[in-house]
Amino acid sequence: MGLRRRMALVVVSVVATPLAVGGCTTERKAAVRSVEQEVPAPEPKVTVTPADRSRDVPVSAEVTALATGGEIVVVRIADDRGMLVRAERREDGATWVPTVPLRPASTYTVEATAVGDSGRTTTRTATFTTTAASTKPQVTSTLYVADGRTYGTAMPVTVGFDPPIAKRARAEVQHRLFVTTDPPQPGTWSWVDDGSQVYYRAPDFWRPGTTVSVRAALEGLPIGGNRVGDTDRTATFRIGRQVALEIDNAGKQMRVLRDGTVIRRIPVSLGKASTPTSSGRMVIMEKHQRTTFDTRGEPNGGYVVNVADAQRLTWGGEFIHGAPWSVSDQGHRNVSHGCTNVSPANADWLMKVTQVGDLVTVTGTEVRLEAGNGWTAWNTSWEQFVKGSALPVPDGLRPVPTATPRPGGSPTPGPTASTG
Repeated sequence: MGLRRRMALVVVSVVATPLAVGGCTTERKAAVRSVEQEVPAPEPKVTVTPADRSRDVPVSAEVTALATGGEIVVVRIADDRGMLVRAERREDGATWVPTVPLRPASTYTVEATAVGDSGRTTTRTATFTTTAASTKPQVTSTLYVADGRTYGTAMPVTVGFDPPIAKRARAEVQHRLFVTTDPPQPGTWSWVDDGSQVYYRAPDFWRPGTTVSVRAALEGLPIGGNRVGDTDRTATFRIGRQVALEIDNAGKQMRVLRDGTVIRRIPVSLGKASTPTSSGRMVIMEKHQRTTFDTRGEPNGGYVVNVADAQRLTWGGEFIHGAPWSVSDQGHRNVSHGCTNVSPANADWLMKVTQVGDLVTVTGTEVRLEAGNGWTAWNTSWEQFVKGSALPVPDGLRPVPTATPRPGGSPTPGPTASTG
């Protein structure tokens, strides 16, 4: 890295020419001296961003320190009271991200020290001031995972936005979304076409027992020039046991699988022809012991009904729930308004078995699940999923010809992808 220590060997030749002295000629042999002269290696040059004396720096600012002719070894960020600001280094090795947003209208000092190849050091100091609290309208973000919770193996990390993020602004937003997993199981982000949601997942389903930490570091982030992010959101959660539901319209049956083994078959009644159930790969989003469906004012709606043991699958209102009124139809015909009806006893049993984040696969109905209608990260192949990223996908995560994950059934993880 940088310039190598240089040692130049300079040869100086001194030749005595014949001299005439009093008519006598004296010959002198040529004398050659070799002198080693050491050329000092230059000190490393350090560049810091934000630059010294910068003003109106966003509170979402990151610190970049680059060295020419050496390597950055220490970066120290302090506020105007001398308190150190904790920051984490990005994978690029040159950028430090403060773990909490900077304060508005405050001054910060960065000291970056580099060691050159010769062993010489250089410290660069830069002071910058953050902008005052923004008066621009905010983009409201929602992080759909909670700290300390346990989720199913198909749980995508989902962030929602209101208003949706325009394409031109998605890269700057995605750059501030962070996910780490233990054990490592790297993935990438993918945007829904309208920009209302972005999902993070790995090429394969999460391994049971994995710990996932996420940070949406959006507070004060300039978004699209006329808005800013609302706040930082963080959560650390755990992946629980593997459970999947497979619902087949042809046989009007649900198969419940744990670790790939069928543990129960349940008769179902799906949506009738005028209000069909969606076919596709969904994820359980919510679980309610009791709730009320109020469809007044909605197309094909107009009813109010209390239901027990309801599990949401889509934003559009498709649930799995107990339906004592359709028990005689379950396993034979579809009579619902789009939900999956099961008996009260089976609905109660399912509530004890499933988790938010479990995969639910429906096949054979009249309509396909729309992207973004629920957490639809698994309703596409990995090859298609990565195309939704607003940033380059690391080499180790680029698609390779592999089998599409089984629809529901046994989402057995494959080899861990490398970030390359």
